[in-house]
Amino acid sequence: MIDYPAARAVAMVAQTGSFEAAAKALAVTPSAISQRIKQLEDRLGVVLIARGTPCTATRKGAALCRHIEQVGLLEKELAAELPALELNQDRVTLSVATNADSLATWFLKAVAPFGEKSDVLFNIALDDQEHTADWLARGRVVAAVTSFKNPVPGCRVIPLGKLRYHATASPAFVKRYFAKGVTAKTLSEAPGLIFNQKDRLQHRWIRQVLGRAVAFPAHWLPATQSFVDAALLGMGWGMNPALLIREHLATRRLVELAPGAVLDVPLYWQVSRVAADRLSALTQNVVTTARKELLA
Repeated sequence: MIDYPAARAVAMVAQTGSFEAAAKALAVTPSAISQRIKQLEDRLGVVLIARGTPCTATRKGAALCRHIEQVGLLEKELAAELPALELNQDRVTLSVATNADSLATWFLKAVAPFGEKSDVLFNIALDDQEHTADWLARGRVVAAVTSFKNPVPGCRVIPLGKLRYHATASPAFVKRYFAKGVTAKTLSEAPGLIFNQKDRLQHRWIRQVLGRAVAFPAHWLPATQSFVDAALLGMGWGMNPALLIREHLATRRLVELAPGAVLDVPLYWQVSRVAADRLSALTQNVVTTARKELLA
């Protein structure tokens, strides 16, 4: 049988990042947390928590954390039906993954009502939309917004719609670098904006417009709003979500490098089959909100 106090200790350390914070959350001593986890690791013959600053769950530990999430959801359902049972009443923290642009535009509108009604807390992981499916495959989250349309093993997939991007910059930037149009030469000289090493949107847009790859100088800005701000300030050009820059385009504070040359990124909701039934309300919120905000 699973030692649930020890398993909850693993989950809380992974969530808070330290034995001390987990001890405060569970109202026990740090030594009790350490002892519970060590005994469970010895019993299972695997390391569940990678000790460090912060502490993180190993792959095996992450699988245990997801199990604890699902048990928490089940116990909440059972407690509602049988309130006389003495069940664990800790609030459940649900781990999901999404891309930064969805989080900045529509995703919170989808998850907030579910959290309010169910008393669930969220641990939202951010990654590129082409990589959030990896979080599901590794068992680190129970659901994810992803551009990966093929079901991750053990998951259900639902189309959400398309997130549209415009290649934009300030009028002064476009006048300086693209007075002669968007060409391989002008792009190779104009500073671009890149989110991180996984971000390929700018490169995809260039290939879509020119039919070939072009290397360009770039600023690295790992925040969605920073992309918009940097473009407004004339630092560079970047792929900005239409949902964030409609007003800027309407007032011409931002302009398109190549008017009408948009990039549409299809998004999907993938949820673990094990948790899918208990997360049906969340899935409904996500699908409804996405189909209202995104393009069909």
